Amino acid sequence: MLEVFLNTLPFFGLIALGFVAAYSGNFTREATAYLTKFVFYFPLSAMIFNFASELSLGEIFELKFTAAYLIGSFAVYLGTIWLRRLQGDSFELALVSGHCSVIGNMGWMGLAMLPILLGKESIPYVIMVLICDLVVFYPLAVSLIVANRKGHLDIKLIASVLAGLLKNPMVLSIGLGLSWSALDIHTPDTLNQFLVILAGASTPGALFAIGASMMYAQRGGYGTTALISANKLFVHPFAVALTAILIFDLTEFQAAVLAACAAMPVAGNIYMLVSHYNIPSDRVSFSILVSTVVSILTIPIIIGIAFN
Repeated sequence: MLEVFLNTLPFFGLIALGFVAAYSGNFTREATAYLTKFVFYFPLSAMIFNFASELSLGEIFELKFTAAYLIGSFAVYLGTIWLRRLQGDSFELALVSGHCSVIGNMGWMGLAMLPILLGKESIPYVIMVLICDLVVFYPLAVSLIVANRKGHLDIKLIASVLAGLLKNPMVLSIGLGLSWSALDIHTPDTLNQFLVILAGASTPGALFAIGASMMYAQRGGYGTTALISANKLFVHPFAVALTAILIFDLTEFQAAVLAACAAMPVAGNIYMLVSHYNIPSDRVSFSILVSTVVSILTIPIIIGIAFN
């Protein structure tokens, strides 16, 4: 466990560096926004394409693994919504709490850390978890928010959600990479070198941007933040791991990777989701901050338990 902790320190060191840069005034909110946009559209897309282009759809999509993640995640998702509704939250606020409890920072932290910590054999599983988050949970959240406000769910809404999904650079990168692999297209050396160099900026850029954005996080909703952080960092990993082992009899490695993926802190793009729909964002922003800081300790613990 100590070895895992030491191996994760460089990643969190980059996050801390971003926070210090913003705190010192050397990296403004505007600079953070531009860095985030650069990483999201370019280095991260290149890294995802590189991973996906070396895999087949069959390697990524394993029915039992996918089912274990979705069932375990939905148990936490629905349980959190039910609990928050009992405690007096509106449907939208309860939904956001449920969403935060299962959607981790896979695109920025998971893809950067887990293949290095767990080995290349973890990459197909990491990408599958990312696909589930992007293709299942995000469209679901948007659809439920809009349907709740309109009072119904219509074809126009579904088409709008799907159109937005197809514009997501991560979805496009995965689709293009898998198509590239399926068609067995040879990547020219010059293009490959370009993509490798560009993808190399993803890990430091993404983690630095996470740290800088934490400096500007709103504070509030302390009780809800504690619940969300506990759900995301502990309940979610154990829920998916137990589902994997007890229901689907997955291998120890698959269950361990599943737990490690679920141990990622709350995803930053949930803040953009709630801001877009004018849902109070203080609890989301604070949950991202708290869960990211606490994950310095919890990620090594979860990985250590899962792999031992």
